[in-house]
Amino acid sequence: MNRIQHILCVATLGAGLSLFALAPAAAQAPQPPEVAARSYLLVDMSSGQVLAERNADAPAEPASLTKLMTAYLTFVALKEKRLTLETRLPVSERAWAERKGGGSLMFIDPKMTPTVDELLRGTIAVSGNDSSVALAEGVGGSVENFVAMMNRQAQAWGLKNTSFRNATGLTEAGHTSTARDLAVIAQRIIRDFPDRYPYYSLKEYSFNNIRQDNRNLLLRRDPTVDGMKTGFTEAAGYCLIASAQRDFPNGKRRLLSVVMGTESMQARANESQKLLNWGYTAYDAVRLFEAGKPVATVPVWKGAASEARLVGDGAVYVSVPRGEGDKLKTTIERTDPLVAPLAKGQRVGTLKVTTSAGTPVAQVPLVVADEVPQAGLLGRAWDAIRLWIQ
Repeated sequence: MNRIQHILCVATLGAGLSLFALAPAAAQAPQPPEVAARSYLLVDMSSGQVLAERNADAPAEPASLTKLMTAYLTFVALKEKRLTLETRLPVSERAWAERKGGGSLMFIDPKMTPTVDELLRGTIAVSGNDSSVALAEGVGGSVENFVAMMNRQAQAWGLKNTSFRNATGLTEAGHTSTARDLAVIAQRIIRDFPDRYPYYSLKEYSFNNIRQDNRNLLLRRDPTVDGMKTGFTEAAGYCLIASAQRDFPNGKRRLLSVVMGTESMQARANESQKLLNWGYTAYDAVRLFEAGKPVATVPVWKGAASEARLVGDGAVYVSVPRGEGDKLKTTIERTDPLVAPLAKGQRVGTLKVTTSAGTPVAQVPLVVADEVPQAGLLGRAWDAIRLWIQ
């Protein structure tokens, strides 16, 4: 890391700067393996970079990957204390009628009042359509209200290629998403609700004396895979979002793969495993800065302090082709002049990371580490004169 060069370029921060999570790993990236799927995406969650993709923005039926959003909104309801894990929810005729559709079931019926915890296990571990409807009604009051909530949440995240029509993922006109949008939902679950994420590592679930295995075969094949969700309909094919976390000398590293439209349960597991293994071996995650460590200290005008520390969001990692980590250059583009007041967390710059040859690797938003209030009248006047002279 001591060979990484730090270059400061003073420039006005414009609206065209990319967010770190959207940046590709590198222009001259290692070639990914052949993946037998209609679309796929591989994300390094340590750096937020996409390592490989194909047709990641192509609209497709999400099948039971839909239930990621169903669970997310239930987690929100738990966080806001509108429900508890012990809350018992009624089973409507509508939820019970899901058994007529031929999809996955938890096997609840209107005589039961399962808890939210039981319904979450049924929805996540065994992909129950009946449990998903019960949760939708319990959180939203009705399935229709809940679906509207799903779409509002998708819009809030900027998922322009996602449109929900139900809470289960069964085929319905207009019910579509993409590999990229589904990866966003999966990452939000992992980041926003780490305490709930262990639901996705359940290998089996028993309810009403019926034991069912989680259809994510990687949970049994790869001890580093701890989630996440399977899906299947005739139109969607076999789909799988898989998440793995492995230990490396510079810390834990999580990869997330999305594979859509494969030919079988075995195929979706095999292709997901192929992508995960390739991502871990073809790329290194390089830590440029520790969490909270200033990336730069820059001058501030008309402020109670003359300087401001700029930091990234937590530790700053980038994913680079294996062996390229000591050839990186970092450049900072920032607002100039930087005039107080500045709020803590206010974005004022971007850290651009390239190879020594100038190939883009990543862009990291930089924010102010500590609030900088305005200076007094005399200090502001003096800096105004200095700025005018410049």
